[in-house]
Order: sequence, then structure tokens, then C-alpha cells
Amino acid sequence: MNDYFKSVILQETGASSLIKKEIIQELWSGYGKIIRVQLENTPLESVVVKHVQLPRNNNHPRGWHTDIGHQRKLKSYEVETTWYERYSKHSMARLPECFAIESHQDEVLIVLEDLDKAGFPLRKQNVEWKDIETCLEWLAQFHASYLSEIPDGLWDVGTYWHLETRPQELEVLQDNPLKNAAVTINNKLNSCNFKTFVHGDAKLANFCFSENGQVAGVDFQYVGGGCGMKDVAYFIGSCLNESDCERLESKLLDTYFAHLHKALGKKNEALEKEWRPLYRVAWADFHRFLKGWSPGHWKINSYSERITAEVIKNL
Repeated sequence: MNDYFKSVILQETGASSLIKKEIIQELWSGYGKIIRVQLENTPLESVVVKHVQLPRNNNHPRGWHTDIGHQRKLKSYEVETTWYERYSKHSMARLPECFAIESHQDEVLIVLEDLDKAGFPLRKQNVEWKDIETCLEWLAQFHASYLSEIPDGLWDVGTYWHLETRPQELEVLQDNPLKNAAVTINNKLNSCNFKTFVHGDAKLANFCFSENGQVAGVDFQYVGGGCGMKDVAYFIGSCLNESDCERLESKLLDTYFAHLHKALGKKNEALEKEWRPLYRVAWADFHRFLKGWSPGHWKINSYSERITAEVIKNL
């Protein structure tokens, strides 16, 4: 990290010095790092720093070395900085406080609350029902916070798999019925009357858990407008196997909508009536991306194939 960024962290936190404690993770395709920084002589023991640097060698793990992908990632970091500058404080759902955002030459620095120190040290790969419900409550609170808001400075249409940002994955898609229906599926989701901000990458790995069962969300590069069912479908697919996805589908949606109505302060029957059938449409939309991006992916299963076929039939 350059001296300028170090000085920004010291100034914004009031620390006398800092030590890079650990690399939490590398950013996708070599676009920088997320690191934990230990602070000296300040009540704030540590912060998490997202340090974005343009890669010297474009090294996408699945071989998508293209300018389209590069521009999408650049936009995603612009979106994330806008999100923290203008929108994050309005979220009912728990997320990290942002202490500073700074750009310098071709690098971006985002200084965030360390959620481990704030009481959310757990990351889970396997979840119980109570964990799933807590995450669905988080999504409901998030969606309720931004219902009918205009995503100015964010993605017009949220999610990292949005059709208009993924022309190459559509081009190589071998499933012709799905390929032919892709635009209609996309339009069906985008034309809903009730829109909110979607997180856009609400997988299990982007949730931090507390010892007492609370949860906080991270990673807001793909926040944008849209139907909340996109987050719900994507989250469910990230943490349940296909048999549980199918067996629990009604219970999952009932749980989400119960929390959504609670977060809104009243039951919005018109919203639920519109969104509930769009759950499977959202599932088919992500399935379209996945089959083009990584045809052998473990998430491509018989449940997803059946749902997608049903959605196409009913368009």
C-alpha cells in the first residue's frame, strides 16, 4: 500500500501507526486485495481495507480475459464507492460502517469497519435453518430499505450476472431454448412494478455471522435496481442442495415475505403477489448465466433445469 493511502487511514481513524495484519482475500482476477490493518493508539483496534489496483496481467480464473469483463469490474468498484458514499447508511440490514474512500492514480481505497471485531467473526459453509432464516431476514430488511429508490450511480440493473453485462456468456450458451428465452426472462424481471436495490452477489460467503446468530452482509460491487427475488434465489442456490431447494421452496418464500412485510411495517400484498412468481424466473435468469459461464458448474442440477423449462414454457 502506498504512503498516501496509509496517511488517509491514519487520518480517518486517528491512529498513530498501522500494521498490515493479514490478507483476508485477493480480489477476483487480480484486481487488488482485502486486508486487515491493525491500528495503534486509537479505540479502533483494526479496520478492513479494500485496496483496488488495476492488474498488470489480466488473469481470470475461467479464461474470460476481455475488455468487457475489465470494464464491468471497473464499474463495479465505482458502484461500490458510490454505495458507501450515498446509500449504505440507510440500510436497516447490518453491514460494515465505511470510514473513508479515497482514489489515487489508478487505485481505490475503501476503509471499512472490521466486522470480526464488531462481533461477526464466523463464516459458514454449512448452515442450519436458523442461519438461512437470519440471512433471509437480512435480505428482507435490505430490500425494504430501498423499495422504490432510484439506483443513481449504482447499476441500473443489479447482480453480477445481468444479461446486458454478459453478452459473451450468452453467445457460447449451448442450451438453445434458454438462449432464445434469455431476453424475455430478463425483461420479465426488469418490468416488475415493485423495484428495490438488490445486493447483487448475496451468496453465503458474503455473510458474516455472530456467535448469537445475527448476521451482517459484505461486498457491494453489484448493487443496483431490480426485483428482490434475484437475491433470494441466488442466496438459496448458494447454500442448499437441489433436493432441499425443492423441498423447502414454499417455506423459504413464506419466511422471506414474512420478514419483508415486518421490515416494511405493514403487509404489502400487491408486492408479494408480483414477486413470488418471479422467484423461479430469477432462478432461470441465473441458470442462463451459469450454463454459459461454466457449463460444468456444480449448481447446474435437475431442479434448476426443471424450473427453467417451466419458466420458458410459461413465458
